[in-house]
Amino acid sequence: MDETSTQGKKTIRISLDAMGSDSAPRNEIEGALEALRSAKNRFEVVFIGPKDDIENALSEYDTSGMNYSVVNATQVIGMKDSPVSALREKKDSSISVGLNLHKEKKTDAFVSAGNTGAVVSASTLVLGRLKRVSRPTIGAFFPSERGVTLLLDAGAVTDCKPHFLHEFAIMGGIYAQLMFHRDNPKIGLLNIGEEEGKGDELTKATYKLLEQSNLNFIGNIEGRDVLKGKADVVVCDGFTGNVVLKFAESVIGVLKSKFTLYAERGLREKLWMGMMRGTLRKILKEFDYQEYGGVPLLGVKGITIIGHGGSTPKAIKNMILKADEMIQQRMNERIESAMEAMQTVPTSATSSTI
Repeated sequence: MDETSTQGKKTIRISLDAMGSDSAPRNEIEGALEALRSAKNRFEVVFIGPKDDIENALSEYDTSGMNYSVVNATQVIGMKDSPVSALREKKDSSISVGLNLHKEKKTDAFVSAGNTGAVVSASTLVLGRLKRVSRPTIGAFFPSERGVTLLLDAGAVTDCKPHFLHEFAIMGGIYAQLMFHRDNPKIGLLNIGEEEGKGDELTKATYKLLEQSNLNFIGNIEGRDVLKGKADVVVCDGFTGNVVLKFAESVIGVLKSKFTLYAERGLREKLWMGMMRGTLRKILKEFDYQEYGGVPLLGVKGITIIGHGGSTPKAIKNMILKADEMIQQRMNERIESAMEAMQTVPTSATSSTI
């Protein structure tokens, strides 16, 4: 792998876990080639996995002029593997090898549609945390009436403390600024009511921290406000966030099923649905995870993008492009600067025992 491009600039390299998705390595290969075409070879994709298998699969595609390389990894962490055990026992897995390349600065990002727990754990252990970040957080994207809403945390940290949520809000705000182009992102705290005194001890203590911060904190928001786009960034503990995420993922399937059942009622309904197909497709597209690709793991010393196990080539493509954009935006430098500038938290706001 060359260190510079023909123009003398350092080439961006993105490690791709070629064995992550349910349809690996074909979906990874097709998605990566689409990303390279879309970006006109602006970066290099480094496929990580069994070299012979990847190269045999690549031989079936037209890769002439494509900027890629292959790094061998002899083991694969499956979706059903215990993350901690797998990382300990499979040190030559595509996840471990890819993240170690990133740690050694041989690549600039890591992308995987593999075992989420393993990717989160390995990213934290191998890359380490950014300064003043207590816990890395997984973001999730939700379409809303006003654009895209980012929810943190979506499952990385189920047992949270108030200052964790404060940090999530800071990192989410930076992400929304750089990736959503929101000048002063609105931060909302997910709660069971809008009033300040609502919620459990975690949300009450977190409210105080966010209220005293320099963030554009708009207060508590309820579940119904997420899709309304009331806030650009919604913060909550990982248990709650993952429940919200999994519920939202089921919505598009239910809607498609309802549309199909409606069309089966009779000829008139079938014709009506046929006339509406284009409009419905555009609406449902906003709920399609493929459009967002994957979710960022914020707070680690690197760029990690995590995708769904069922990621299609389109989703893989968008994951890679998102990683490239985060690199270009110097995401981690901005997060570290924001964390360093974070105001000293008053004692009264941190005195909770939770």
